Amino acid sequence: MMNRKTLIIAEAGVNHNGSLQLAYKMVDEAKKAGADIIKFQTAKAENMISKFAEKAEYQKQTTDAKESQLDMVRKLMLSFEDFKVLKKYCEKSGIRFLSTPFDLESINFLDELGCDFWKIPSGEITNYPYLCAIAKTHKPVILSTGMSNLQEIEECLQVLHEHGTHDVSLLHCNTQYPTPYEDVNLLAMQTLRERFGVKVGYSDHTQGIEVPIAAVAMGAQIIEKHFTLDRMMEGPDHKASLEPQELCSMVAAIRNIEKAIGSGEKEVSSSEQANLSIARKSIVAKRTIVKGEILTEENITTKRPGNGISPMQWTNVLGKAAIRDFQEDELLEMEGESISQK
Repeated sequence: MMNRKTLIIAEAGVNHNGSLQLAYKMVDEAKKAGADIIKFQTAKAENMISKFAEKAEYQKQTTDAKESQLDMVRKLMLSFEDFKVLKKYCEKSGIRFLSTPFDLESINFLDELGCDFWKIPSGEITNYPYLCAIAKTHKPVILSTGMSNLQEIEECLQVLHEHGTHDVSLLHCNTQYPTPYEDVNLLAMQTLRERFGVKVGYSDHTQGIEVPIAAVAMGAQIIEKHFTLDRMMEGPDHKASLEPQELCSMVAAIRNIEKAIGSGEKEVSSSEQANLSIARKSIVAKRTIVKGEILTEENITTKRPGNGISPMQWTNVLGKAAIRDFQEDELLEMEGESISQK
C-alpha cells in the first residue's frame, strides 16, 4: 500500500475582510505553507441573507453586535470581478483556487469561471434548490456535515445523486467557532465512511492544529482549516483561524503523519535493520568454558550484541558439548546449521 496524500484545503473564507489585496497575501501564505487548495466564499449578500437574519453568537462577540448579519457580510464579500482576477492569481502562484457558493447566482458564476468541483458548506445541506443546482453541473462535491444528523446527510446525498452528481466526499464538521474539544467527536468521521461508503475528511474549527492532525491519523483524506493573516483582525472568523506559521506547522505535521501511517505490514524496516545486532542478545559464555564441557545454565547466558546464536535457540544449546574453549562473554559457536540467530 502506498502512502496516501491528504488533500489540504486552506480556508481563507472571508478573512480577507473584503480586500482583494489581502486575498492575494492569503494566496501567497497558503502556497508557502504547502496547502493544496485555497478556498474562498462567494455570494451576493442580498441573495444569501434576509434583512431580518440575526448574527450567530460568535459573530456578535467578534464584530459590532448592533450590526445586522446582512450588513456584516456585505462588507466582507469580494465581487465576482474580484474572483476572476483572484483565480488567475492562484493559477499563476501554483495553488488551486476554490470558492464555496452561497446562492444560486454564485453557483452559476463559479461554474462559468471554471471551478472543477464544489465545496458545499454545512448550512446548505438542507437547501433543496441549491443542492439541485450544484448537482446539475455533474461536478464532484465535497460536503461539510456540521449541524446535521445521518438522516439529513442521507437525504442530501439522495438529492445530489438524483440530479446528476455521484462523486461526493463527506467532511465531518462542527460549526461552532471555535469548537470545544469535547464536541469534536472525530469518531463520527469513521461513522460517515462506514455508513455511506465514501471518501471522508474533516473540516476543523478548533483552536490549534492537534485535531486535524489526529483526524489524518484516523483516516481523513481531506482536511479543511480556516486561516488568517492575523487573528487580531476585525471579523467573525479570525479568532478561530490559524495564523500563517501555524498553517505551515499543520501542513508539515500532516505530511509527516502520512509517511508514518505506512503500509500496515509488520516487518523490520530498513532504518532499524542496523540496530538488530545492537539491541538484541546472543548466547555467550557465562564464564570460561573448556572444549568438550557440557553447556548448562551454569556456564552460558545471554548478552548483547545480537550477531551470534539467538537466545531462542536456548533449549537446543543446553546439553551440547562446547566445540572449543570460550572466554567469559565470548559469543558461543556451535556446529550445524540448526543453531543460528534466525
